[in-house]
Amino acid sequence: MFRSAINRWCAGEEKRVDSRTIYVGHHQIPGVETFLPQSFCDNRIVSSKYTYWNFIPKNLFEQFRRIANFYFLIIFLVQVIVDTPTSPVTSGLPLFFVIIVTAIKQGYEDWLRHKADNSVNRSSVYIVNRRQIVEKQSEKIQVGDIVCVKEDETFPCDLILLSSSREDGTCYVTTASLDGESSQKTYFTVPDTNAFRTDVEIDSLIATIDCEQPQPDLYKFVGRIHVFSDKQEPIARSLGPENLLLRGATLKNTDKIYGVSVYTGMETKMALNYQGKSQKRSVVEKSINMFLIVYLGILVSKSLIGTALKYIWQLDPSNDEPWYSSKTLKEKNANKFIKMFTDFLSYMVLFNFIIPVSMYVTVEMQKFLGSYFITWDKDMYDDLLDEGALVNTSDLNEELGQIEYVFTDKTGTLTENNMEFIECCIDGFKYKNVGIEMSVVDGIPSTDDPHNRVCGMAGKEKEELFLRALCLCHTVQIKEEDKVDGLVKQQGKQYMYISSSPDEVALLQGAKKLGFTFQGMEKNWMKIQNRDTEVEMYELLQVLNFDSVRRRMSVIVQDRSGKIFLFCKGADSSVFPRVKAGKQEEIKFHVEHSAVDGLRTLCVAYKEFAQDEYDQFSTQLHAAKMALKDREEKLAEAYDNIENDMHLIGATAVEDKLQDQAAETIEALHSAGMKVWVLTGDKMETAMATCFACRLFNSNMKLLELTIKYIEEYRTEGAEKVHELLLELHKAVVQDKRCSSASLLRSWSVTQEYGLIIDGAALSLILKPTQDGTSNYKNLLLQICKRCTAVLCCRMAPLQKAQIVKMVKNTKDHPITLAIGDGANDVSMVLEAHVGIGLKGKEGRQAARNSDYAIPKFKHLRKLLLAHGHLYYIRIAQLVQYFFYKNLCFILPQFLYQFFCGFSQQPIYDATYLTLYNICFTSLPILLYSLVEQHINIEILKKDPSLYRTGKCCFVRLYVQLDEDELDVFKNNS
Repeated sequence: MFRSAINRWCAGEEKRVDSRTIYVGHHQIPGVETFLPQSFCDNRIVSSKYTYWNFIPKNLFEQFRRIANFYFLIIFLVQVIVDTPTSPVTSGLPLFFVIIVTAIKQGYEDWLRHKADNSVNRSSVYIVNRRQIVEKQSEKIQVGDIVCVKEDETFPCDLILLSSSREDGTCYVTTASLDGESSQKTYFTVPDTNAFRTDVEIDSLIATIDCEQPQPDLYKFVGRIHVFSDKQEPIARSLGPENLLLRGATLKNTDKIYGVSVYTGMETKMALNYQGKSQKRSVVEKSINMFLIVYLGILVSKSLIGTALKYIWQLDPSNDEPWYSSKTLKEKNANKFIKMFTDFLSYMVLFNFIIPVSMYVTVEMQKFLGSYFITWDKDMYDDLLDEGALVNTSDLNEELGQIEYVFTDKTGTLTENNMEFIECCIDGFKYKNVGIEMSVVDGIPSTDDPHNRVCGMAGKEKEELFLRALCLCHTVQIKEEDKVDGLVKQQGKQYMYISSSPDEVALLQGAKKLGFTFQGMEKNWMKIQNRDTEVEMYELLQVLNFDSVRRRMSVIVQDRSGKIFLFCKGADSSVFPRVKAGKQEEIKFHVEHSAVDGLRTLCVAYKEFAQDEYDQFSTQLHAAKMALKDREEKLAEAYDNIENDMHLIGATAVEDKLQDQAAETIEALHSAGMKVWVLTGDKMETAMATCFACRLFNSNMKLLELTIKYIEEYRTEGAEKVHELLLELHKAVVQDKRCSSASLLRSWSVTQEYGLIIDGAALSLILKPTQDGTSNYKNLLLQICKRCTAVLCCRMAPLQKAQIVKMVKNTKDHPITLAIGDGANDVSMVLEAHVGIGLKGKEGRQAARNSDYAIPKFKHLRKLLLAHGHLYYIRIAQLVQYFFYKNLCFILPQFLYQFFCGFSQQPIYDATYLTLYNICFTSLPILLYSLVEQHINIEILKKDPSLYRTGKCCFVRLYVQLDEDELDVFKNNS
């Protein structure tokens, strides 16, 4: 432990700079006379909270931060110091019991973490040292060590891939333990180091790596490597996330790799991702402190009344000094004010049992044990995933019964994220695929042969160009058989495509049905089989990876004749502004029509380079990749210059089917009084079609549009355009609802329902602060949204999703919010909401890892809220109220007894009864009751969602949240 502390102290110097320099294999650089090895932290993982020497002080400090524990400690000290009517045991024993039980629970949990840490830190790894493999413990890996990892082994630290047993210098990795993605990802070596494939060769490698300091983003890495040679100048290559093997990932379909450690121990990305997660607190937990303050006020009041009545009683000399209890000389000469203060403390001790000392530990046990009922629920088990629900935190169980707003993602949450190629548009003509035959639309005519050579109306050249673009513009890999290089052809010459994006696999499968088949890569050459069964070869020159800002990706390839092409695919909003030729209007019409049908669309474009033009772009791209500072900005600028003046070829449309029972679940949430908002990055037409399919919108609902396109077309000009439009919508929705609510009392007319559609650009404009710093736009938008039955937010960036959740969460009413999603783009809103739900979906499990609860499917949200949430809220409400109620009833006879014992502070209860009342007699029965009580059958709760609405207006929220805002919420909900 001391050594680890020294390592971290030493490493503090290098954290002052923006980058670190790593010497591969700890070899000295030629021509450098002095070699000063840098100090970094060791590879020890520490997930535990306590150590052997700080457990007692740290745990006691955390426990005595609680009001009740600290209060009873003060009372115990008063009983020890001052002559009080009750023994110190009556306060000390319950307090020590609670402290010890809590310490044992937390100590056991931390011991399990220590045990898990030791199993990881002491596992065997293999290091290349002095031209041979040496076995070491994982915790002894140092930055700069060359590590050898074999197939199916996990990486012990963050490694830069130096060489692979595969000829093409790649390796396959699964990152399920990091982001939940079970699909294999491809990582690449640096071409200049891949030739070092044996222990002796790799140990002779002399190189340095300059890279950024550790940061938690799993998908970002900036660095460069300098490879030194005796005969040549040092060679510099850029390093990115495609070269970084993360700790916890597993090597697949590769015999072995060599990598140099760049981040170790608590500086690895895996360790950084499990740190700093904010702790959420439930409304009930906050309410307990309010209860304690109120009861503390009652306690002080009773003590003051008792002290005052005592001295009023003693105004009569016969009561002050009766014949059977004469005062001593010391008592007669004592300071009267000190005596009054001592009497006040004695009353505080006598009445201190009004504060329930064991309530915290009982509430914790109820939450912890109650969470297992969610995990054990067979109705929330998915056979396909072979997994059930997961509780990441049990502190928010009761919040599930108070939800007022549900924010949900669309793709992968409401839909299956299982893409199927439906149709495409080539040069303005539509090609639709049904099964394996081409139907007559306005492209290829119907035929029994799916690979027919009869050209559609777009022409053979345009068709083949479009299909080549689909087969080349992607990052898909061919699945290979273990320990066998080369392609594996399944029965019927079917290729198994591997990709982290289901869209790319669907597009390749669609291209195959249209006659073009991607057959994988040989070294750096991409193979395509065309309609004539001829194999075409293209050298892959550059990959411009997809990102959420550009919303597109591109590849630059060169065919055997030397022609250089750029193929690009992306969202219509990001591609259309960058094309200069092509049938834009016809293709745009097909894209919008497909979006209305609920299909996901992508536009495809291309560009041909001259050699000198490509060389110029390649130089700019290389400079951007080599930059250690502001690399992302420089790459974005380079991509912007390259992806310009393209020719539009066509568009694709794939279908993402709705999840099972998604519509029924949303209807149930509406019936339960919850407002459902859909936050998605998809285009408006696609999102609207999904909302109608899942019954978020209906035909009787009046839809209001607040998009940037509608704002630009609005009749008012100038800066007041947004304000005027919001005022008009506010008048239509808010005032109309008020009028209809009044008229509803006089007629049977149905109130008009409204739905709002808003996009990311309009939201940015509305949330942008005005010149005087006011947020009038934001307030108007909130009032409109609150009056709408359903809200759809499309074209949303991840940060905007979190902004919307935060905006609603911080309104005057302080509603309880829930966010549910399945992808990395949903993590921000899942963390922002009061309750975060992660789906174990196909977009990875970043949301599930960062959530409070994880469920397999969206349909399971219904039972989680309507049954489990409702019951947990009722149970915890009764538990908390019971503790305060029974202690008030317990201490009231003691207060009344003072009127019959001359206010002499005599206890009415035996000391043993006082000691065991809280920790045994009254805690165990209510704990059992709060775990198994079902005031309504679970099946009835699931069938009648309206019970959820009536349940959340009762108990704690009504009696505890006494401020005006909360009372308004109760009145509205009632």
